[in-house]
Amino acid sequence: MKTRFILVETSHAGNVGAAARAMKVMGFSDLVLVAPRWADVLTREETLQRASGATDVLARARVVPTLDAALDGLSHLCATAMTPRDFGPPTAAPREHLAALVRQAPAPVGVGFVFGPERFGLSNADVYRCHVALSIPTDPDFGSLNLAAALQVIAYEWRQALGGFAPAADTRRAVAPADAQAVAGMLAHWERALVDIGFLDPAAPKKLMPRLNQLFNRAGLTEEEIHILRGVAKAMSQAAARPKP
Repeated sequence: MKTRFILVETSHAGNVGAAARAMKVMGFSDLVLVAPRWADVLTREETLQRASGATDVLARARVVPTLDAALDGLSHLCATAMTPRDFGPPTAAPREHLAALVRQAPAPVGVGFVFGPERFGLSNADVYRCHVALSIPTDPDFGSLNLAAALQVIAYEWRQALGGFAPAADTRRAVAPADAQAVAGMLAHWERALVDIGFLDPAAPKKLMPRLNQLFNRAGLTEEEIHILRGVAKAMSQAAARPKP
């Protein structure tokens, strides 16, 4: 689905770069800036540094003078606002609204996410242009999000609503657990070592070894880990056998 992120009157160049990076990691690339503070914001050093590899998003981005000029091809506009506006669109949490949006029939032609200036957010007039005001649930005592951080949350929720990305494949080689005989042999080794260091009284062992047996069973030890634990037991016995100074 056509997706565009629109930043209105952004004042900090670094936020533009960070926004481009946030978009790219979620697979989006259509960025439009409405009347940014700096006319050359897309090529400023701070912007490029904060983009951190997402310079292709910046290269394709557009700068336009008004919000109207950024809305071509979009049929559903999502404002971002912390608080509801009188006479404005309904307020919704991103996850619920975006999940419902992808199920809508007919589907929107294109979706635009509109973010306001860092200090004051979107004007009422800009919010009124939108179909919904997305409000990210945050701590009631401190709900202020950095522009790029808010965009990252919205981009993530929208990508998840669209189906998300498959997690990276785990290329690690599966390691089989050690067999019960190896675990029993290691436990016998540990029992001798614990006696050697005076931790276990063989005349009154109580439940120590059964408990250790259950502990190691829960750990699902591998053969390599069995060797490590045997090495620890050997070192304990050797230390106990050394003459005391």
